[in-house]
Amino acid sequence: MQRITITIEDDLLAEIDAAAEARGYQNRSEIIRDLARAGLQQSSEDTAQGGPCVAGLVYVYDHAARDLSKRLVQEFHGHHDLALATLHVHLDDSNCMEMTALRGDATEVRHFADHIIAERGVRYGRVVMIPTGDGKPKVRKHGHGHRHE
Repeated sequence: MQRITITIEDDLLAEIDAAAEARGYQNRSEIIRDLARAGLQQSSEDTAQGGPCVAGLVYVYDHAARDLSKRLVQEFHGHHDLALATLHVHLDDSNCMEMTALRGDATEVRHFADHIIAERGVRYGRVVMIPTGDGKPKVRKHGHGHRHE
């Protein structure tokens, strides 16, 4: 086993400590290891999924972080084919939340979302991916005489 040093915001550490106490962990290392395993498992499940998908990417960031807004805009312009729409919300004096609808190949969507979430200044991020099948348009017939494609 290796010993590492990490830096965590006070609020996040307080949440980790509260969760550790509520779940009966003996120390921070145990809960952080379990949280890391759960995150890696979730990530590998999402990465294993291939094919077309839609996704919701939600993240909170410090809008004053150096050049973060510029870096985010560049990421989105570089992946304009994945992003369908973004909602921007001002949470307080220093935090903004963005919610983006994405569509594309699951591997590309995951890669893009991971880059956004990993940007310095992004405080929290999560992506929810939903497979959309084989990519062929579905034809649905209704009893009222017209078709939807």
